[in-house]
Amino acid sequence: MKLIFITIGLLSLGIAGLAIKLWLKKDGKFAGTCASQNPHLNKEGESCGYCGKIPDHQCTRK
Repeated sequence: MKLIFITIGLLSLGIAGLAIKLWLKKDGKFAGTCASQNPHLNKEGESCGYCGKIPDHQCTRK
């Protein structure tokens, strides 16, 4: 029972931390969310589905 309370408490802290970070960010957006810029996630070198840039260029959509 003690383990369940600890687990729920840690999960609550994590969710609260993300909520606070999102609340404090300008326009409620996280920076650097373009997954195509990550070489581990985009092994084929496809263009960004969000802004259309290729992986060598920085995502410019705001």
